[in-house]
Amino acid sequence: MPDPAVPPTPPVPLAALLAREDLALRQIAGPVDPATVIHWAHTSEMADPYPYLLGGELLLTAGVHVPEAAGSGAYFDDYVARIVAAGGAALGFGVAPVHDTVPRALVAACDAYELPLIEVPPQTTFSGVARAVWQLMAQARLAELRRVTEAQQSLAAAASRPDPVPSVLRQLAQRVGGGAVLYGPEGTEIASAGRLAGTRAAGRPAADAGHPTRDAARDALAELAQVVRPSGPGTPTSATHTTAGVHLAAYALGAGQGFVLGVAAPTRDPGDHTIASVAAVLLSLLTGEHQSGSGAARSSALVRLLLGGRPEEVAVLLGEGRWVVVHAVPTTGDPGQALAASALGAALGSPLVDLAADVVRVLVPAAREPLAPQPGWTLGVSAAVEPRDWALADTQAARALARAHATRAALVRHGGRPGLAALVPPAEAEAHARALLAPIAGSPALLETLRTWLSLHGSWDRTAVALAVHRNTVRQRVAKCAALLDADLDDPDVRMELWFALRE
Repeated sequence: MPDPAVPPTPPVPLAALLAREDLALRQIAGPVDPATVIHWAHTSEMADPYPYLLGGELLLTAGVHVPEAAGSGAYFDDYVARIVAAGGAALGFGVAPVHDTVPRALVAACDAYELPLIEVPPQTTFSGVARAVWQLMAQARLAELRRVTEAQQSLAAAASRPDPVPSVLRQLAQRVGGGAVLYGPEGTEIASAGRLAGTRAAGRPAADAGHPTRDAARDALAELAQVVRPSGPGTPTSATHTTAGVHLAAYALGAGQGFVLGVAAPTRDPGDHTIASVAAVLLSLLTGEHQSGSGAARSSALVRLLLGGRPEEVAVLLGEGRWVVVHAVPTTGDPGQALAASALGAALGSPLVDLAADVVRVLVPAAREPLAPQPGWTLGVSAAVEPRDWALADTQAARALARAHATRAALVRHGGRPGLAALVPPAEAEAHARALLAPIAGSPALLETLRTWLSLHGSWDRTAVALAVHRNTVRQRVAKCAALLDADLDDPDVRMELWFALRE
């Protein structure tokens, strides 16, 4: 049976639900374990609830499905076995209106399959139980957000101390209740803090028995750090592993610097990854300026551009090869958050991040082009270009991002595959495009609307989303384009010719 597909929300301890005096719930069978948690409450009167469960539920039933002769057969054994197979966390049985008491055969089956059985009294409604679960979940989510926020503040304060690197490691180790290590480019340990094995800090749950020794945990973490150390295209920027109950994580710092942050803790809560990622960003900034003069090279490149240097002349200071431009906006939140933008740059492997009011732009060496979507972000990626075409790539990335919004995709790349247009000499193609589009050339809004509308196969709604305008505005603009161009936009040949022209 695969792991339950539980949601990315803090679970609710079953003990916390039982402690609610207003519900008067009582556990009458199954193991009493403080570690038992539920992720949601679900009501079902199906005789076989397996197809309707996702895992982690408190399944609530009034026993409507129970046949009269169930007590003398294997009905309850089969019923409880299916709940356990589906990953159900507990079963709540309502006393009234169908049954006066919880069937003894059900109690025996829950004991046999080690499924917690909760008696729901007549005065407690199932909707009241579900509401209590969501209330407890909201409280847990708020507590986790508060913990993460406090950790971010303490890490930022640590980064401003006279000894920033050791201070950040100490704060990180304290916040995750484990240990943190900074590895240098050669794999040597530069600094460390906390405990790599043992118990959590005060206020955090204790780890299970069976932890490896401190040296064994340190060795395993060092091996994991090698996985993310830059070794060529496709090297992951982070990796996780669990050994004998200790949760290990490694984060590559910056764009090819070679520094790696290692974290070891007895447990790994959802917020721990966020906290460690913030620490990785701060450490990337603290270590990046001292690695191979990269900070000085970026400053020199900026000064040369400001003084009139050409992009192809400046690019040699930043690295050899082709480049892609990435436009990104967070799926939720404000794109103007510098910390989130820096974290995205680190994930993409580039410190060249431009934080604008409505979009984050990242200039990435083509060798480190993002191969997969970044959690929490919507990305538009340009084609790989030479430095002289950075401005073109910026436009391509903007259009790819608009298409990603319109199609609700996490990542869209600019289509750079050669096609029939490559058979026409560029100068002739450009001249033809200028002549064809001359009637609307003076209106950027009409050009962009027509380009977006054609790229989205004539979808009014998706074009409206991509351009952030009303669908009626799209219709009016497209109709005006058709009139000015004297073209039938329902004709696929006309559409194809216009699309080739708009791509020039």
